[in-house]
Parts: sequence; structure tokens; C-alpha cells
Amino acid sequence: MDIKLLKQNMLAAGKALAIFAVVASALVALTYQITKNQIAANERESLLKSLHVLVDKDQHDNDMYVDNITLSVPKLNYRDNPITIYRARQNGKPVAAIFNVTSPKGYSGPIKLLIAIDNNDTVIGVRVISHKETPGLGDAIDIEKSDWIRVFEGRSLSNPTEKGWRVKKDGGEFDQITSATITPRAIVKTTLQTLQYYTAHKQQVFAKSQGEKDAQ
Repeated sequence: MDIKLLKQNMLAAGKALAIFAVVASALVALTYQITKNQIAANERESLLKSLHVLVDKDQHDNDMYVDNITLSVPKLNYRDNPITIYRARQNGKPVAAIFNVTSPKGYSGPIKLLIAIDNNDTVIGVRVISHKETPGLGDAIDIEKSDWIRVFEGRSLSNPTEKGWRVKKDGGEFDQITSATITPRAIVKTTLQTLQYYTAHKQQVFAKSQGEKDAQ
């Protein structure tokens, strides 16, 4: 075999692979540039839809997606990640805050929640936006599966008192899901902690500048 010819062929193949890699990378970068704005728009629309399920468009006149703050709240941080709070206002006055938090102790893993609380320190509603709970059991926390998640609507720190903020199996007032206690227990606890934080820090939550990041 001609060694020189073999080297030439190998060199040519290497150049071809290098050109292919460059072209492929360029195509990936171009595709990302073309689609990133659409992806961002889709994510914004999806989140706004979830926010408006809890706080209707007629109840506020600001852009909740933009009017948000990111805070570090020890009891609500998940893996030391700060939480995002979306704020609803009407004519500049506070209407409600929607907390994007994670309950870390679901039966099958963390549960991502939106918890909306109005200016009277009352829970407007809670929605699960992501979970890994068992189909047919723990997934009853999903509003599309059952109405269980509505048990928080109209609740506050006085309705019930702190002792009542537990599932019935633990002596509280909240129903557990049939054959599943760990999952609802986790959501009840996170909702209570969110409500406690908001009630104690409401003025600060709405006083901070839009997009501001801070530590508590």
C-alpha cells in the first residue's frame, strides 16, 4: 500500500470532517438564533396563561410577567435557588402576588407550584405546574385530574390557625388524597410557609423595584 497516498486520504478525510463540524455548528447556531425569540415568546405565553388562571386579566392592569422580583427566602428556596414572585397591580396599587416555588418533599420528587395570595393575605389559589407523582395516586394534585388543589382557595393564617394547616391524618383540616398522604402534606406545608412569608413581608414584596434581586 502506498503510505503517502494513505496519508493524503486520511488528511482529506480529516479536512472533510472538520468542514462538516463547522457547517453543522453554524447551522445549529443559526437555528437557535431563528427560534430563540419564538421559544421565549411561547414560554412567556404559557406562564402568563398560568398566572391569569389565578389572577384574572380584569383584576390587574400591569404586565405580571415583567413585574416580578427574585428573592432568596430560606424556607422557600429549593436547592438554594431563589424564588420568583409575580406581582399584580391595579392603578399602581397591589392586588396580589404569585409565588413560583418548589415543594421539595413530594412522594416522587419536587413539586413546582404557583401560589397566589391577595392583598388581604388570603390564598386566591394554588396550581401545580410540574410534578413526577404516580399516575392514578399522587397526580390528583393536578387540577386536570381532580379538584383537590382548590382546598386552599380562601384560606389564610386564621382560616385555619397554624395547627389546622396539616392534612387530616396529622390532625389538620386539609383532606389528603386517597392512598397518598406525603404529596398533599408537602403542598400544605409549602403553601403555609409561602403565606407566612407574604403576610410578614408584603410591603417589601411590593416596594422592591421591578426585576430586583435581593436576599432576605
